[in-house]
Amino acid sequence: MDRVSLVRDAVKKLLDSGEVAGVLALRANWPASAPHLYRPGDDLGDLVLWPKYSLPKIMDKLLDAEPDVRLGMVTRGCEERGLIEMAKHNQVDLGRIEMITVACTAEERDECRCAWPYPSRIDVGEKVEGIADKLVAEHEALSLEERTAFWQKQFARCVKCYACRTACPQCFCETCALEDKLWVETGVMAPPFPSYHLIRAYHTVAKCVGCTECERACPADIPLTVLYTLLRRDAESMFGYVPGRSVEDQPPLVVETLW
Repeated sequence: MDRVSLVRDAVKKLLDSGEVAGVLALRANWPASAPHLYRPGDDLGDLVLWPKYSLPKIMDKLLDAEPDVRLGMVTRGCEERGLIEMAKHNQVDLGRIEMITVACTAEERDECRCAWPYPSRIDVGEKVEGIADKLVAEHEALSLEERTAFWQKQFARCVKCYACRTACPQCFCETCALEDKLWVETGVMAPPFPSYHLIRAYHTVAKCVGCTECERACPADIPLTVLYTLLRRDAESMFGYVPGRSVEDQPPLVVETLW
């Protein structure tokens, strides 16, 4: 049985169990896919796994809208890690989510240049090992001056559409500093280098799980995944912290109140 059929069977079984009010998954929406909440009795024939569409933020909104329900979710590795990080910052309650976890194929891994293309537990699919991002390796070979020039050129194409922020499951501040004219001047294209992107990088430095949604959403094709891969590497080197690895790991940049 193919992977999609196995996922459809798992979704039907979970819906029939009565343990959840619905299952969040992807539905075919030519030529792409779109999030859909499948309910008990729904036809699952249009449930698909690709093209990828990030679901954690959608799940957050659904749980907020219905505080008394449990929901299922068809979950990739990056989405599981994203939900774990969101839970650490009180954005979602993992106890209200039943995951049907799916390992990505080699083709999907290559599409996202993913180093970790599988969840902690695999319900459907077979584990394939991650790959190193060639674009990151090319960037690391540059001198400091060349890196600066590279990002100046890339960020000069930014149209400040906020797509990177909107797509990112880890961007959930109620008041966004990127809309505060004290930090990011309004009415200027492109944003002054490098304030906009450094502020966003700082806010996600120990939360980014490598889902690539920021880069996929960027209409200017800025290789944001390169920047965030390097930041994740720095966070692991400095703090031993890997975003999304475990719900037990304490985020290094969270300040606890002592009173």
